[in-house]
Amino acid sequence: MTITQLQYVLAVAEYQNFTLAAEKSFVTQPTLSMQVQKLEDELDILIFDRSKKPITITEVGAKIVAQAKNIVNEANRIKDIVDQEKGFIGGEFTLGIIPTIMPTLLPMFLRTFIKKYPKVNLIIKEQNTENLIRNLQDGHIDAAIAATPLEIEFIKERPLYYEPFVGYVPPNHRLGRIAELVPEDLEISDVLLLRDGHCFRDGVINLCNASKNYQEEHFQLQSGSFETLINLSNEGLGMTLLPFLNTIELDDKKKQNLKFFKNPSPAREVSLIYHKSELKIQISEALYDVIASVVRGAIAFQDVKIISPLNK
Repeated sequence: MTITQLQYVLAVAEYQNFTLAAEKSFVTQPTLSMQVQKLEDELDILIFDRSKKPITITEVGAKIVAQAKNIVNEANRIKDIVDQEKGFIGGEFTLGIIPTIMPTLLPMFLRTFIKKYPKVNLIIKEQNTENLIRNLQDGHIDAAIAATPLEIEFIKERPLYYEPFVGYVPPNHRLGRIAELVPEDLEISDVLLLRDGHCFRDGVINLCNASKNYQEEHFQLQSGSFETLINLSNEGLGMTLLPFLNTIELDDKKKQNLKFFKNPSPAREVSLIYHKSELKIQISEALYDVIASVVRGAIAFQDVKIISPLNK
């Protein structure tokens, strides 16, 4: 039994196809199939049922796959331990970022990070929170930037900053003449929301004390774009809420429609998150320090009330 054989087993389990698993493992399909077959012969069991399409995992195979994940992860961490001991900050590091944070935060820190740590091969993936959590658990990403708290036992959360909610209210709206907002001003039927699956949408619904099963009465909006929400708001279809960093680049005309909340301002907590058993901690620390330093100059709100991104 070898680590390579276990890696091939995990690839087949993930992709349920020997050809695709071989492609993702950068080997030929006959090589991968032979190594998996050797392991099955050695153990005298079948890990995969090849008679079905797609390939399925046998009952005993599922137990082997679960253990193989632990073994491969621990083997991969040996190099991480050595790098950490030597103080080396480099190698491949996969970072996931949720869509409502990626466009504003990434340009703020990416150039600084790659310049300061040129030996880190930073791979960035935009994913929603649900996928980030699953990929952290499976070891497909090393860390992520997401709205917290998530209250997940195996995840470590390190808050980076607190980002206030900001109202975008056109002059002809019922709240157009109010200087500052309070949560009690909001009516969920009047607030344009992102499509389902965005944690910022869930935060807004929680702020409005509305059910997560809320359905728009007049139309269904399936948009992941704050720009779309702003444009619809300008057309008189309601108001919307934006994360603070999304307001910085608005033109002067649109900025006139921004309304802040009275303190303590409702805000989302944005954190660097990673698996508690993650050993690429030296890169995580470097990433945290760079992001915290660049964001500190753009956002420094303290008197805030954190709004949970969790569905209620």
